[in-house]
Amino acid sequence: MTLTNLIEQAFEPAAASLRSNAIPGAVLGIVTADGERAVRWDGAAQIEPERENFSRDTWFDLASLTKVIFTTTRVLQLVDEGRFGLDDPLVKVIPDLRQYDMNAVERRLTFRQCLAHQTHLPAVEPLYTYGQDPQTLRAFILQRVWQSGPPVYSDINFMLLGIAIERITGQALIDQPLPPRLTFRPDPRQCAATERCTWRGRVIRGEVHDENAFAFGGASGHAGLFGTIDGVLDFARSILDGSALSAKSIKALRTRESDKRTVGWEGAYAGWHGGDACSPSAIGHTGFTGTGLWLDFDRGIGWSLLTNRVHPSRHTDSGILPLRRATGERVIALFDALRKPQAKAGE
Repeated sequence: MTLTNLIEQAFEPAAASLRSNAIPGAVLGIVTADGERAVRWDGAAQIEPERENFSRDTWFDLASLTKVIFTTTRVLQLVDEGRFGLDDPLVKVIPDLRQYDMNAVERRLTFRQCLAHQTHLPAVEPLYTYGQDPQTLRAFILQRVWQSGPPVYSDINFMLLGIAIERITGQALIDQPLPPRLTFRPDPRQCAATERCTWRGRVIRGEVHDENAFAFGGASGHAGLFGTIDGVLDFARSILDGSALSAKSIKALRTRESDKRTVGWEGAYAGWHGGDACSPSAIGHTGFTGTGLWLDFDRGIGWSLLTNRVHPSRHTDSGILPLRRATGERVIALFDALRKPQAKAGE
């Protein structure tokens, strides 16, 4: 069995979701640390206002995969360059954070805490309802007196990290350089559609689905990145083979900061989106629009399932969690079966 044969079988849970109309379309990609890859896709990139089918080159709103593919990686690259340390406070780069209260708790937040979601900041805040001027919203998020609470997975953490990247590079996120097949400025005609947005009054296609990222000008530290399946797989391989970051930063991605979180990523745990068959040290992340990426370092394999499950509405049961888990478990089981004969031959 080859990787191409494997992906045909691994795609079956997605194919079943397509047959039941739970999701409009899906693409599954698998890549190994040595560069072998396979891709399988089917379904519609858009069903409203008219149907358009997927291709391998369809661009997806990656949603919170922005947090790992762009923001976490860029922060760690800046750490590798010696621009700041993971345990430095954000005020080293954003000195005006809560500038009217030098004792504010936000002034003590570190890059590591924000990356690992170990802060008091809330999960999300409807900042877009306060206006759509990007600079005013940036000032608002920096000066807001945030209520204290237990650590939760927080978009606000990554919005602050995005501002930090802008400050230290002197370049807006939407203009940051990116590898091929990843962008903050996609061609709408090549994109999978997301939701019929009641706020914007249209089907969203080629503009960021997340309302706060849209109000921030189209890109934020938590959302706004678009990519093709091959762009995501290129990134996955660069992490698996260690070419994207230093060994120290790769270790940070793999080291737990809490029961479920590493620096930027989610670590494997019972019942997580990546399925229960992967290695305990595997990491992954998902995006609200229906995207996901998982890396199993012990096996040297990564896989990404990209769907447009919020099209035309988020208010339906797409079954995305069981779909992701079933896909991950199939990928690992089939990959292990594929590699087993080779292991025996070398004994």
